[in-house]
Amino acid sequence: MECLGRKSLPINGESSSLSRDYEVFLSFRGPDTRLTITDSLYAAMIRAGIRVFKDDEELRVGKEIGGELLRAISNSKIYVPIFSKDYASSKWCLRELAYMMECRKREEKAVLPIFYEVDASDVKLKTGLYGKALQKHERDSGEDASKQWEEALKEVAGIKGWNLKDYGLDKLIALVLEEVFNKLRYSQTNWHDDLVGIHYQMEAVMELLDQDTLDVRFVVIHGMGGIGKTTLAKTIFKHISSQFQCSSFLSDIRADNILSLQKKLLCETLDIQHPKVFDANEGTDMIKKRLGNQKAIIVLDDMDKRDQLMKLARKSSWFGLGSRIIITTRNTYFLAPETGNLDNNIIPVRYRDFFFYEMKEMQFDHALKLFSKHSFERDSPPHDYIKISSEIVKFTGGLPLALEVIGSFLHSKSKRTWKVTSKKLNKVPHQDVQKKLLISYKELEYEQQQIFLDIACHCIGEERIPAYYMWKACDFSPETGLHVLIHLSLIKFIEDDRLWMHDQLRDLGREIVRQECIRDPGRQSRLWCPTVALDVVQNNLGTYNIVALKLPKPANAHNFTSGELSRLPSLRFLELEGGNFVGDFKNLLSKLKWLSWRHCPSNLHANGLCLKNLAVLKVSESDVTEDWNGWGPCMVNDNLKVIYLTSCKCLMRTPDFSKCMKLKRLVIKDCELLEEINSSIGQLGRLKYLEISEEPRMISEIRDSINYPPNSPYFNNFTIRPSLLPDSIGDLKSLSMLKVEYLNNVRALPHSIGELLDLKHMSLCGCHNLEKLPDSIGELRLLLCLDLSRTKISALPDSIGRLESLLKIDLSHTNIAELPNSIGNLRQLKFMRLNWTKIKELPNSIWTLENLEELTARGCYYLEGKIPSEITGLSQLTILNLSESKVSGVPMTINRLSNLRELVLTNCDGLQSLPDLPTSLTKLELLSSPGIPSISDITRSLGLQEPLPLKAVPNLRCRLSLSSFFLLLSRAYSFYCRQYPKLEWLGKLHELQTLRLVFSDFNLPPTDLSSLSQLRSLEITCRDPRSLTGLPSSLEDLCLEDVKAPIEWPLFSNLGNLCELKLCGCQLREIEFDNLLGQLENLQRLQVRRCERLVRLSNLASLKELRVLSVEYCPQLLEMESEPSSPKLEKLRSLRVYFCESVQKLPDIPNAFEVEFYPQR
Repeated sequence: MECLGRKSLPINGESSSLSRDYEVFLSFRGPDTRLTITDSLYAAMIRAGIRVFKDDEELRVGKEIGGELLRAISNSKIYVPIFSKDYASSKWCLRELAYMMECRKREEKAVLPIFYEVDASDVKLKTGLYGKALQKHERDSGEDASKQWEEALKEVAGIKGWNLKDYGLDKLIALVLEEVFNKLRYSQTNWHDDLVGIHYQMEAVMELLDQDTLDVRFVVIHGMGGIGKTTLAKTIFKHISSQFQCSSFLSDIRADNILSLQKKLLCETLDIQHPKVFDANEGTDMIKKRLGNQKAIIVLDDMDKRDQLMKLARKSSWFGLGSRIIITTRNTYFLAPETGNLDNNIIPVRYRDFFFYEMKEMQFDHALKLFSKHSFERDSPPHDYIKISSEIVKFTGGLPLALEVIGSFLHSKSKRTWKVTSKKLNKVPHQDVQKKLLISYKELEYEQQQIFLDIACHCIGEERIPAYYMWKACDFSPETGLHVLIHLSLIKFIEDDRLWMHDQLRDLGREIVRQECIRDPGRQSRLWCPTVALDVVQNNLGTYNIVALKLPKPANAHNFTSGELSRLPSLRFLELEGGNFVGDFKNLLSKLKWLSWRHCPSNLHANGLCLKNLAVLKVSESDVTEDWNGWGPCMVNDNLKVIYLTSCKCLMRTPDFSKCMKLKRLVIKDCELLEEINSSIGQLGRLKYLEISEEPRMISEIRDSINYPPNSPYFNNFTIRPSLLPDSIGDLKSLSMLKVEYLNNVRALPHSIGELLDLKHMSLCGCHNLEKLPDSIGELRLLLCLDLSRTKISALPDSIGRLESLLKIDLSHTNIAELPNSIGNLRQLKFMRLNWTKIKELPNSIWTLENLEELTARGCYYLEGKIPSEITGLSQLTILNLSESKVSGVPMTINRLSNLRELVLTNCDGLQSLPDLPTSLTKLELLSSPGIPSISDITRSLGLQEPLPLKAVPNLRCRLSLSSFFLLLSRAYSFYCRQYPKLEWLGKLHELQTLRLVFSDFNLPPTDLSSLSQLRSLEITCRDPRSLTGLPSSLEDLCLEDVKAPIEWPLFSNLGNLCELKLCGCQLREIEFDNLLGQLENLQRLQVRRCERLVRLSNLASLKELRVLSVEYCPQLLEMESEPSSPKLEKLRSLRVYFCESVQKLPDIPNAFEVEFYPQR
């Protein structure tokens, strides 16, 4: 009987149980283990909700094993081979194992081996147990198959697993389950499902970034549009940005000017709201001066001009040590000087500070998986679609964008449509991506095509709602059109509900328009290039075909005449910068739906202008006033739906809105002199969205957060004017969103605010002089979100309790000292934020909010006392943050909060102890709490005195800091100590895998870690580690940092599994890699950094498995040598020597393919 129990699968059936995706694949020899460990482990996984494939249950009698089994292996995330005495006697087991190891090389798969009545040495073929079976197979199946199985056995035996004899059956199953849960959780939380095939690209770029070095590096990710450069850069940025002092992601650089990019870079890296930069040269100087000492990570996305690099990140000296600059681009030509290849097309891997990575097309298996996710919403196609799916994936050339678009198009389509699509794709050249994407475009109806072309040419980055009203005015169906475009992956909505389209699709749309008449732009429907558009208009080349154009600010003052624009009778979208209208405009621009005018004139010179069909009006950075003569021509009709007035510096009062009664959206932003809203606003009965705001001012934010007293000189910088909002605002019966933000002249809300019965969202954030709310606010029964943060409100009216629909309330940075009891009536409330308020206590009624999920009161210095036991009434609470308060106790009943995931009690100096915590907890923070007398109280609360502490709090991942400790729990615990605690209990944490002991400028307390049999990674930072009396042989990664005393090397004699050794900042004169250290037979990576007294590395040749040697910042190092008679470092592949100016001799490394030698800075 073979390994699979060898019931088999249908090969050609329409469906199969194996078509589903499994999480775990069990490989075992049935007669050896089925009735013991295999059945027990399988049952435990099923009970735990893990989708596990166990062959003898899934396969059916009477069929051959075919491709379905291979797909079951391919689709599983984790492989658990159970090695028993007769495992190798089964060809099926060996075939499974070989295929599992092959999948592991191609994708991110985990292998968790179990040794059942055998040892790893048996599987490594160091004994004859498996060797005899392989000899027999070689005679039966041939030398090639036998060799492949032998390599698979040796490879899997090198992976750390579990031996039954070391644990016993029950404990081993518990350990395997825990590891499986951790692997699955890591897979789900660290990588988005859609990031197919990106992991290996990310690893390659991460290697180029090499965060362990202190040099400044530029990493250029280059490749064709749509291949995933931005996705890769974003993934890396999100993954590592927290490890830098400052960070910035500048997206779509090509679409912005240099000065704006510089301001954004300074704003994000230095937390400056409004950098005082007035030209690009000033911006360059500020970047150099302010970021020169900062360890920064900066992403410059979609760069294509050399000037952008010169003005944003010209030299590595502009940034602090360890900084990383990531550039994504489709065109490396502008980087020719940085490549060192000015005259040819060869792009090196590295040239000076620049590292280059070319994005590769997706491997076929990854491409098929991505395509399947979009076409079938699963990781692999059904059996009867495999062939045609494979054909289509080949036609796309592995381009992620094409895979997403075509896969989405084919979702839920008939088999006939699939075949027709496949034939069409087969006729398109591989390189011609636009024609491939054209297949989806041609499936659109006419109106949908027009919406697609509008977005591609003019509306990328525009908010959805204004564009929606424009298309509505064109008698299109924008709801259906946008829905179709989204589901075909042709567009997306990004932050702030803005329209986004991939570069490849944008270019496709623009090429479609260009093909309308290649030689004559005046006959094309849309002109997005400002210079081309200006040429067409000025030379009277416009035609009836033009429906949209963008005109630039002319080099010289230019008046657009009626004669020029009369040739554009179909124009419905016009974007202008500067200029003026001159002449008789009667009956002109009659079809215009969208007018966006930046730097528009304070006085229009057009006669008879009447934009009777205008739907969207945007006026920005202009000197218009309430008397501007353009209001009449623009507001003459009932079709106007959207008005945006942005940065109109001369606008003190809004115009009369009485002639645009159907207005839906009104935004008045950053008009800093605005004093009055015209009372006619009350006549806008259909208005749904009203925003009146200014950009946050840094000084007002500082004043608000620090709470200066009223007589502070800072107050003199602000002019307090009468309340901006008129009583007539209550007449806006249809209003659903009201945003009045960062306005200093709002001191109170009119009583009529309570008449906005349809209001769902209201934000008054940053209105620093708003002191109270009217009682009428309680009438807003449909209100969902209320943001009062950064106001002067000191009390809430009792009527707040009548907001029966309220889901979220934010009172952060206000003067609130107490909450009314009526707050307990907000039965639907889910989020309450009270950060940095003057709250003294929480009312008892708050504990009845059974739907509350998040309660945060960070920085509430007046909040004191114990958390009451009634907190158990918050049955849905998931986040509780009372950090930096005077909370002194946590109730014993807190363990009843079965949904609590995060408990943050940082800097609660009065906290004395912790009770038992709920098992649902995944994050715990307790920092700097000197009142806690000893670590034992905390360890008891977490169950750490039990042999298996993770059973008490199975998912806990927490930071504990008690003025002397920093602790990270789960599979990794970290302790940060500044005194001498007793650490004997550390030896009882038998499940510990990662441990950090950091004793800055102190000696390590007496510590024995030899009993930690699962410990794999250990980092010790201390002055003197000689009180460390034992280390476990399981260690694979060891780091010693800032050690000032001699190191007792005999302690390391049992570390036969050590793969990586780091010595950082250690005061050593010589390190000899022979005798005891020479027993580190598996050491593959050695890093020596900041060892300022180090003179010599001796006998390196004893490290026979060494592959990477990195020595940095060792100024006195003279030589790295081996005895003349010693063997060379045959396996060394990478040698890096940075800033070791005294070095005179390097080791002999004949096979190294990467040598980096920079002796001086």
